[in-house]
Amino acid sequence: MQLFDTHAHLLDDKFDEDRNQLIASLPEAGVRGFVEACVEAEDIPKIQGLTLLYDYVYGSAGIHPHSASTADATNLLRVERALEQKKIVAVGEIGLDYHYDFSPREAQREAFANQLDLAIAAKKPVIIHDREAHGDVMAMLTARKGRLGGVLHCYSGSYEDAVRYVDMGYYIAFGGALTFKNATKQRCIAEKLPLERIVIETDCPYMTPEPHRGKRNSPLLIHLTLEMLAKVRNIPLEEAAAATYHNAMNLFGISL
Repeated sequence: MQLFDTHAHLLDDKFDEDRNQLIASLPEAGVRGFVEACVEAEDIPKIQGLTLLYDYVYGSAGIHPHSASTADATNLLRVERALEQKKIVAVGEIGLDYHYDFSPREAQREAFANQLDLAIAAKKPVIIHDREAHGDVMAMLTARKGRLGGVLHCYSGSYEDAVRYVDMGYYIAFGGALTFKNATKQRCIAEKLPLERIVIETDCPYMTPEPHRGKRNSPLLIHLTLEMLAKVRNIPLEEAAAATYHNAMNLFGISL
């Protein structure tokens, strides 16, 4: 089987002791590659460097809603310039987070809008973070319908909204939370959505799947999310793997 992690944070300091060994071990474990998701403009050079070290590592460039107050002209220019590089395959992780509100909501919306428009100009997909901001995220993406595509990272919205996103050309990403005991809603959505619009992710080192909750997550555990997806859809594991891998390649416009 071939697996692809559409959203990882392997530059997190939790991987400082074994990062290179872990990344080098992924192909043998069936993980053909991953996208290192950006959250700060200052992380872009490190992500670019990581993508140059490994053929199967890709990256994104973007400013997370937690850091929306830093999305000034200089940092937006850093994002824009990074998108010129082939292995920077998406704008993200961008969006709105009304749960923590680490940045004022108006600043979040402005940073989000500016980066959506950068993605349109660069013809790159977006990686969307949406936490308790479903209405505003939907409105801002709907306003750009037909000009933009991407993925709803760590999806937590309703089935009805997921269908609307799929109809607009977006992919829906499921991670370790799909395996949680209280994830009935997510599993119901994963069961009913078109398989050709589903991808899998880890969001490592966070969102560790069962039965390893409480420990560090990594792409080596992404098979657990895949197994749950196959189970809820009642399809062979190989079919789920082939579909989600193909979807990831289409989402980011890459070939491994």
